[in-house]
Amino acid sequence: MIVQFPIHGGQAGSLAEHYKVDRATLLDFSANVNPEGPPASVLKALHANLRDATSLIHYPDLQHVSLRRAIAASVSVDPSRISIANGFVPLLEAVLRALPIRSCLLPMPAFNEYQPALLRARIHFSPCCLRAQSGFQYDIQEMMSASHEAVLFANPQNPSGALTRAEQMIELLEAATNKGMYILLDEAFIDYAPEHSMVPLLERFPRMILFRSVTKFYAIPGMRIAYCVAHADVIKMLNENLPPWPVDNLASIAVQAALQEEEYADRTRRLNHDRRRRLLEGLETLELQPYPGAANFLLFRLPKHIKPAAFWESMIVNHKIVLRSCENYSHLPTGHLRAAVRDDGDNDRLLQALSGQLSDS
Repeated sequence: MIVQFPIHGGQAGSLAEHYKVDRATLLDFSANVNPEGPPASVLKALHANLRDATSLIHYPDLQHVSLRRAIAASVSVDPSRISIANGFVPLLEAVLRALPIRSCLLPMPAFNEYQPALLRARIHFSPCCLRAQSGFQYDIQEMMSASHEAVLFANPQNPSGALTRAEQMIELLEAATNKGMYILLDEAFIDYAPEHSMVPLLERFPRMILFRSVTKFYAIPGMRIAYCVAHADVIKMLNENLPPWPVDNLASIAVQAALQEEEYADRTRRLNHDRRRRLLEGLETLELQPYPGAANFLLFRLPKHIKPAAFWESMIVNHKIVLRSCENYSHLPTGHLRAAVRDDGDNDRLLQALSGQLSDS
């Protein structure tokens, strides 16, 4: 039987049904969500706003003034530089509709939603293959060897988690700017390395559009919010290509509360750094070839003699652990799996299960 891998992580419910296991027993390492759970202030704000029906009766603000101000303050830009939608894909599609882009450079492997969005927009894209042996780092010379109207890529990179440091990213942005390219930079996981964000360089690179997320870092992915940071004229065009009311009142309330949690954010980064290092060492001990990443997940590769689909299934059925299969990442060599960084107890359980499954494979 051919294994049908989920397109995205976080699908433990449907997998439990498919494999006839109790959902409550599954430990989900496929979703890169902060294991600390939402900040207490988020739950408090939601409870307070549900004591009456105001948030449900009233339409959301079409301009999302309060939410835009909160996001703008968190990244130190003017609110006119912020656009908001219910997730990354609607923002990317709005950008592709708004800007005069006909060809795009796409470093791969990459987040699975990039390619379909470009195809829906009827934008020709050229893949630029990132090499596993170089840690999936961007090669500026290779990327800029041909002419394109835009480049779409991520930092930290997805699916590898590889970080391009600020000084190297600036070189890449300068090269793209010199060729007149629009720069579509996905910083969905940059909260784990905020010192390398390009938001402070918005004025220097006027053709740069930055995509940011808040929901995974603050453990509220069930509330779909993402935002763009760009020049005000680009934001105006982008907003004209978004439907009205892209974000509901409760999601807006939750995100505004989360963005006030500086201590939570600092603690999350410290914990993730330590847990990721320990998990990386454990994967190395098992000889699973992990790649050092800067986000809250680790990509690793199985030994060549192991069939990745059977291994992934056995982890669910025999060990009640869901890993992120990476078989549907184009231009990624076969045999790769990915694990979110959870707390130490869960990570130890993962390493023990991997050890057992490797012994049986």
